[in-house]
Amino acid sequence: MTHVTLFWRKGEREDWLKFGKPVTGRVVSRSERIESYAAGQVFGLVRWASNDYGTVRSALDIVRAVDGHEPCTPVPQVDPGGELLLSVHGWPKVAQVFRLIDAIEAVGIDPCDVAPDHWRHIHNRMAGRQVPRDYSPARHRAWLQRKALLP
Repeated sequence: MTHVTLFWRKGEREDWLKFGKPVTGRVVSRSERIESYAAGQVFGLVRWASNDYGTVRSALDIVRAVDGHEPCTPVPQVDPGGELLLSVHGWPKVAQVFRLIDAIEAVGIDPCDVAPDHWRHIHNRMAGRQVPRDYSPARHRAWLQRKALLP
């Protein structure tokens, strides 16, 4: 299991899941909860923080939960870590990925089921200051067919 710790302090710090289907969840306190994912599940973790002068952190990580024997990348608040598919920092980039996620949902595709390669594609295109390709239903069908052939 991969555990994601989410914190909330009004006007100061908010962590939430943009998408994901946790297997279990546990409320630790009024300001903290832990969501757990099985190996292979994909989720989008948003971290936001501010101070008296405005926003100091906006980050979005799209992570695939890994099995115990798979290598993983350390991701803040994700225990033990996961396969980091996309990572952006700064509100303009986070907002851009939100729009891409909304476009995927608009065509009836759950972001949890999107091909991991597409999230990597978005990450790489944004790092190179290029426009990412759209994720079409045809591309999604191709991914599902390929996934059915994987061991």
